[in-house]
Amino acid sequence: MSEVKDIVVEKVAKEPLFSNKNKALLKDPLDDNNPITVQVLGICSALAVTSQVYPSLVMSVCVIFVCAFSNLSISLMRNIMPGRIRMIVQLIVIAALVTIVDIFLKAFAFDVSKQLSVFIGLIITNCIVMGRLEAFAMGNKPWPAFLDGIGNGIGYGVILIIVGALRELFGAGTLLGYPILNAEDGSWLASIGYTHNGIMAATPAAAMFIIGILIWIQRSRKPQLVDIS
Repeated sequence: MSEVKDIVVEKVAKEPLFSNKNKALLKDPLDDNNPITVQVLGICSALAVTSQVYPSLVMSVCVIFVCAFSNLSISLMRNIMPGRIRMIVQLIVIAALVTIVDIFLKAFAFDVSKQLSVFIGLIITNCIVMGRLEAFAMGNKPWPAFLDGIGNGIGYGVILIIVGALRELFGAGTLLGYPILNAEDGSWLASIGYTHNGIMAATPAAAMFIIGILIWIQRSRKPQLVDIS
């Protein structure tokens, strides 16, 4: 008499799209794992394009787009990509996305495209983008990889916008071109001896000091981050 064995098929519960783990991929780069203030990546572009808020904002959106969709693309190809040529494939994917961004800016935002000039093209070599492909996208599924790209792009962008806002405000007295601090003769700021410090907007050194202050504030608030970098 043969024995019939019942096969119990257990359904594996699908992880929610925005589970706590996936939410952390979006939130951590904003503070505890920020690409600039904690990982100290992408510093060059953070110094070069942050003289005003608008180019900082545009650069941030460009990096978010490239980082998110390069992560997604590499994650989709991770199981079929030969390990020996993975970095070549990664560069090709990033270069294709950067080309799309560059063409889009030249078509719809030509002035800011000229202002950012070579720095859009240099997204190809941005350590944040390449770093997330190697550290995360190559070993994770497409959806988490996509969220990781968005999170790190936003974390990068937040710092750029803060630096750009401070440099434009104290360098030219404006935000997004609108006058905020009036230091002309006869104003109350002029009466106390305040003048716009053009060095804030003109030199990358100002951005370095601001980023250094942001790092100091963050690590004073969270001492566990002191030895991470």
